[in-house]
Amino acid sequence: MFTYTYPEFHKGRILKTRMLEDLRDFPRQFWELYYRDYADGIVSGAEVEVHAERLSVSPGILLHERRLYMMTEPAEIAYKATGQETVLKLRFTELETGHDLSLGRSLLALEDASSGTGSHEMELARFKLKEGARLRKDYQSFADLATEYNTLQVLQVPYAAPGASTLPPAVLQDYAQRLMRTGTPDPHDVMFGMLCMNEGVIARSVILHYIASRLGQEYRDYPSLQIHRYLDRILTNARGGQGHKGQAHGGMQRMLVE
Repeated sequence: MFTYTYPEFHKGRILKTRMLEDLRDFPRQFWELYYRDYADGIVSGAEVEVHAERLSVSPGILLHERRLYMMTEPAEIAYKATGQETVLKLRFTELETGHDLSLGRSLLALEDASSGTGSHEMELARFKLKEGARLRKDYQSFADLATEYNTLQVLQVPYAAPGASTLPPAVLQDYAQRLMRTGTPDPHDVMFGMLCMNEGVIARSVILHYIASRLGQEYRDYPSLQIHRYLDRILTNARGGQGHKGQAHGGMQRMLVE
């Protein structure tokens, strides 16, 4: 059954091995239980920033194969223009098990996108930089997130979420801000926009249900790039004052009878 245990440290009492074991095991057990139904991906941080000739990754937490990996200091890697799609990824090494501890490591790497992302790797960003151009992250529109050349793209970066990895919160918050500024009266838009602005990570299934309801199509999963295209279509429709497919705005409709 459910239990609560916490060691009591008092002056004059003997420090027992069990007390130290409880302190050791509780944090690990807590997080393993908390994230047991989550798919792999970024939990927090690990944001990529663009600098001249180098990329920096902020401290963060990742979930990989049911293990939490933490990085407490920023990491950097040099990049250059190749004209080819390049993926910034983390490569996880084989778990090292010793007498005193088990250690899982990861390394930053830049590779041609054609090599794919293996089961022991995690994408952090991708880009296709032309010779003489500047890599940028200042997106001018929601569609600009998918610009092919000279733009840092994070649409395919997995974030840990229940059931399946999901889109980065920054992408959905950007979408929600732009959507709400259109003044859309569609209740699905308003509810989804508020959810994205108020919450952190949004489950992939929630995004897919929103797309299906908003566009009047069957619910199904899509690659992250296709999800972005659908969200951009909804945003374009909202700017044009279009509501649900086949429905008029405003809820009640008037019928004129001659």
